[in-house]
Amino acid sequence: MTSLSLDSRSLKWVKQGRGKGSGKDYQPWLTVRDLPSAGRSHRIWGFQTQRTHHLLSDLELAAFFLFDWNPSVTDIREQYPLRLEDTIELAAQARIRHPEVRGQIQVMSTDFLVDTNKPELPRMAIQVKTSSDLSNSRTIEKLELERRYWALKEVPWYLLTEKQIHKTVTSNIAGLFPAQLVLDGTEDTLNMASLYL
Repeated sequence: MTSLSLDSRSLKWVKQGRGKGSGKDYQPWLTVRDLPSAGRSHRIWGFQTQRTHHLLSDLELAAFFLFDWNPSVTDIREQYPLRLEDTIELAAQARIRHPEVRGQIQVMSTDFLVDTNKPELPRMAIQVKTSSDLSNSRTIEKLELERRYWALKEVPWYLLTEKQIHKTVTSNIAGLFPAQLVLDGTEDTLNMASLYL
């Protein structure tokens, strides 16, 4: 990643290795401490990755539950940074103003980069937005830049809203999620079955 017009905070994050690594060694580009959340933010243990994930909304948490619970998922990287040189070039080509704050170029990020063990879909990029966010033209422009970025990288990109995430499913997973800490083996699972029934 370049230092091209980055603010001191972003330069510090680059030096810290944010956005690098995989599995338990991955460090998200943004953490719950870095941005004010529009709702609630969450730090939650990931069983697929064996590390704490930083989720910036309840909707991101619901999506995370679906990914972490899915046995075909092998890695989940949240707040994944997009290569700045690419997003700047794509913004120029599309005549879309690149995200910036007070004249400082900002590194764009995708909510989730998910790896799977499925040969037909080994990796996918996922952005999570509320459906009401989609009425904002600036949000649509930034989503278009992100879509173009992942098309350039030949990685399928998906947009998830609350309409694609079934509340009952995520509620059930949320209820069972802590049990993964307790239920380490098959024998333990069978011994605890009556409790969870």
